[in-house]
Amino acid sequence: MDAPKPLVLLALTSMVVSLAGCFAGGSAEQSSAPQVSTGPVEIRYLIAQPEDTADLNLIKEDIKQFEAQSNGVTVKLDVLPTENLRTILQTQLRSGSGPDVFAYDTGPGFAGALAKAGLVHDLTPAYDKFDWPVYDFAKERVTFDGKLVGVPSQVEEVGIFYNKDLFAEKGIGEPQNLGDLMSAAATLKEGGVIPFSVNDKDAWPGGHLLSMALSSEVGSDGMDKLISGETPWTDASVVKALQVWADLADQKLLPDSPTAISYDNGNALFYSGKAAMNPTGSWLAQDTERNAKFEVGFIPFPSSTSKGIFSGGLGGGTFVSANSQKLDAAEQFLDYQMSPERGRWSVEKLQAIPAYPVDTSGIKATPLFTQILDDTAKIAEGSGDFGYNIDVLTNDAFNNAMWKGVQGILSGQSTPEKVAEQLQKNFKKAS
Repeated sequence: MDAPKPLVLLALTSMVVSLAGCFAGGSAEQSSAPQVSTGPVEIRYLIAQPEDTADLNLIKEDIKQFEAQSNGVTVKLDVLPTENLRTILQTQLRSGSGPDVFAYDTGPGFAGALAKAGLVHDLTPAYDKFDWPVYDFAKERVTFDGKLVGVPSQVEEVGIFYNKDLFAEKGIGEPQNLGDLMSAAATLKEGGVIPFSVNDKDAWPGGHLLSMALSSEVGSDGMDKLISGETPWTDASVVKALQVWADLADQKLLPDSPTAISYDNGNALFYSGKAAMNPTGSWLAQDTERNAKFEVGFIPFPSSTSKGIFSGGLGGGTFVSANSQKLDAAEQFLDYQMSPERGRWSVEKLQAIPAYPVDTSGIKATPLFTQILDDTAKIAEGSGDFGYNIDVLTNDAFNNAMWKGVQGILSGQSTPEKVAEQLQKNFKKAS
């Protein structure tokens, strides 16, 4: 970490907003709400509840730092449980009583739906005014109908955190392919350990499960063809990736009733050492290191013939309500979040994966976070081979079919073939 690396600035809440619900994509409308430019102004900032209270304290400290240097702008922080954010945010935005600024996911299935409904402020002029240096690939995820409607936050990877100490104790090496992974899981089960802390009560984790298995099996080129529609979602590769999770469930290599386990409880199984592997995203790295009392590794989900590749891409962002009457103050808050100083602070304090270039030279990082920084820098640079986190590239109908379908596979109530058919059916709706 001696040389500066192009990274991506993570908004303070990006690790949790990736848990929010999603909608269908569309176009943005410019707000005609009056702007408040002078005098004391209070803006309301809505986020999802962080998984760790330490993160919430950091968010509050950061807000105080902004307030100390703002021109009379104060921030009222509102925090909602993740499972309630989607419904409450939609209701508030449509009624005109929504927050001025809020953290949410990017892509057509998330911010795109809000843009289509005219619920988010067009930030294109603000990009020109403040010259925010967001990477082009990240800006694409918040551009609808040619308008930039948000400030992208985190670049993330989806893969497997694993208990290195437990692997060593059981004589298990790092899996080099899918066969190794299945063999390791069987050994762990025989030793009285839950192999995977899969938790899908909240439905959205199922999208990550499919993303990681499918990305490794078909590579970035194969994922491009699926996302573009060149390859149908009924393709054998999709069925095969879904079958992997069906096999893991059938062989009892997951917790009992994984669709009844919440995300937090699944993570707790891993932190406690009861489960050996946690398939999730790099946003959980800091919480993992805070809570796990063992050495942790992070690897891609293996393919049938190789170590596999990480699913990578953009997660959350920060948005301004189209009905906000405090647009100047809201944009000032976003501009603060994009400063080089805050970018470096977020890397050091939050283990955030910074979305514009940030100088990370001299920053002390754990081996785990150093690995993630290096990997996500490659995503920002457009180098290396990475798959996709599917749900930030597809619409609400497809995502719901994917989430429900994976739940059906994990509970034994559906089959990979049936789920693939539903994916293709709903993908056509988005075309």
